[in-house]
Amino acid sequence: MKNNRRGFLKKASLLGLGASGMTYVQGCGPKKQEVIETPLAKEWASDPEWLKVKYGAWSGPGVPVGPGPMDDVLVKDYAPKSTIIAEETFIPKAKFSVIDAHVHHYSEIEAGGNPKQVLKDWVKTMDEVGIEKSVVLTVATGKEFDKMVDFYLSDYADRFQLFCGIEMEGIDKPDYPERAVKELERCYQLGARGVGEVTDKGFGITRNQSLSPEERMHIDDDRLDPFWAKCGELNIPVNVHQADHPSAWTPPDVYQERTPIFQQFNKYNTDGLTYDQLVTYLPKLLVKHPETTFIACHMANLGNDLKRLSQMLDDFDNLYLDISARDYEIGRQPRSAAKFITKYSNRVLFGTDMGLDKQMYQAWWRLLESADEHMPGRVWWRYYGLDLPEDVLEKIYRSNAEKVLNWT
Repeated sequence: MKNNRRGFLKKASLLGLGASGMTYVQGCGPKKQEVIETPLAKEWASDPEWLKVKYGAWSGPGVPVGPGPMDDVLVKDYAPKSTIIAEETFIPKAKFSVIDAHVHHYSEIEAGGNPKQVLKDWVKTMDEVGIEKSVVLTVATGKEFDKMVDFYLSDYADRFQLFCGIEMEGIDKPDYPERAVKELERCYQLGARGVGEVTDKGFGITRNQSLSPEERMHIDDDRLDPFWAKCGELNIPVNVHQADHPSAWTPPDVYQERTPIFQQFNKYNTDGLTYDQLVTYLPKLLVKHPETTFIACHMANLGNDLKRLSQMLDDFDNLYLDISARDYEIGRQPRSAAKFITKYSNRVLFGTDMGLDKQMYQAWWRLLESADEHMPGRVWWRYYGLDLPEDVLEKIYRSNAEKVLNWT
């Protein structure tokens, strides 16, 4: 296995894919997984590469390694209880009134049989935790978008803002660009005040894997130029989901960074674009359409490389970020993340993208507002509070959204 992996990394390096291997948003379901065969009786504790990855330069646990009952514990079931006695700050309501710039029409809304009641309960939760307004990235057009308008805006127009999607039918037809713009204008008249979430995880924004690679439409495709230009003309932002977490393109083996629950998002060894290819598309789009505002959700899936992300913000004035669903990325590097968010406090929007639970919102307040240490996290990394200054919190919680989002 070690030789195979080193051979893969060597090949990846020759292809320009980076040292992390073949690296490549809410909204991607499970897919059939390729089985990665590994020796059943591999003695990893004697593998030098494994030791260095697991323990660093020290390359050892500092105690003798031997067999025992934990040998039968599955990684997917592992949930260690920490013995650290640390401060636990409970923050029931955000310090400032919040605009959540990234939510969806979640499955929980339809699951209970009474969607209007679920929506009413959601608004009650928003009141309790301090969410003034939520921006619903519907990804919808046509009759589906019309239904969203009726559902959210008929009773709660002051609590929700809607983004529409992009027309996806007949992308190979000559009249496609014109049709896409026409549908955008129609949705705008009905109340759409943005576009998104426009997602490309390697197979184009239609996510149709049956299309050949040359038929797929990525965000910088010339067919979309009139659409992006119209967004700029209407002064509405576009929420773009480029790639995914880079671990999604690394093999699902013993070196995989995230827990097995995330294997459903793994793109390793597929015919889609790689992570390193995908993250070049957004800069090209920003160059082509400087008059259009783009919000790269999930920290542009570059939260693991804040230096590179900083350079993008420096290069493009029309680029903003949301931090939705990347609590684990900022929580595991709190000092760097706090410096980054503070430096670019005029360019970062708050978003959740994680459902309707009150405790979810309150976990965000603790992460952003407190200095607590060793907090439980969603992956298997512990989080550390960023303890952001009040002026920074106010910007990411609301004033940046007021500046970027079109409320009229």
